Amino acid sequence: MSFSIAGKTAVVTGAANGIGLAIARHFVDNGANVMFADMDEDRLSDECGGAQEDTDNIRYFCGDLREKLTIANLLSATIDAFDRVDILVNASRQMMATDPLNPDDDSMEMLLEQNLMTSLRLSQLFATRMIKQAKDEDNEDRTAGSIINLSSIAARRTTPNLLAYSVSSAALDQATRSLAVALASERIRVNAVAFGSVMSASLKSSIKQDTDMRAEIIDNTPLSRIASPSEVAEAVQFLASDGSRFMTGQILTIDGGRTLIDVVDKAAH
Repeated sequence: MSFSIAGKTAVVTGAANGIGLAIARHFVDNGANVMFADMDEDRLSDECGGAQEDTDNIRYFCGDLREKLTIANLLSATIDAFDRVDILVNASRQMMATDPLNPDDDSMEMLLEQNLMTSLRLSQLFATRMIKQAKDEDNEDRTAGSIINLSSIAARRTTPNLLAYSVSSAALDQATRSLAVALASERIRVNAVAFGSVMSASLKSSIKQDTDMRAEIIDNTPLSRIASPSEVAEAVQFLASDGSRFMTGQILTIDGGRTLIDVVDKAAH
């Protein structure tokens, strides 16, 4: 059973930094054609500008993917660059604190739009393209496409000041399952990776501001460390590859055992 993604075309959102960038780079290193997508044009240019000039398997797209037209333009740019799309990784996500008793707190609307609706709209449009490709190829033995969402163990935990993040993560998990069933007959697999503490750019920043946070995370993680973005990237590659071809609707947890002890008053950073 192969975990190869060589020759496949992948779109990775949130690819200008952090976990999304780690996934996109990992895919390139493993032979995939990759469209790096993000709204941060400066960082995208820094990460991909030179590489795009030197290789045929890297392109980048800048835009606000909360807009439907921008999503359509991303798909068009991907097809123009690589002729097809096989993998969609919805890695663009946002985390913010919520005041659960403040009716004027708008974090719920913001995170549902960013973490749920944007991923859902991307999945719907890209799945349509994957279905068309599969019909044109007429190969019933081949997976038509793989969609991977990035979620969080916050979906299963009760942390009041992460209310919106937890709800949007839980909603994304359910959307993953629902889309998996809806697209199964089209041979498109939909899965998610739910992670705990990963040394992303945002977590690095949080640790700098709160010197006790690193020790707190390690103390509440049975494997006693914080994951690297590359470990998430490897799990995403598995879900994108034929090595997981009989998996769909699954929420693959990467948390060092954090949810096994489930300390409810410790945030899922």
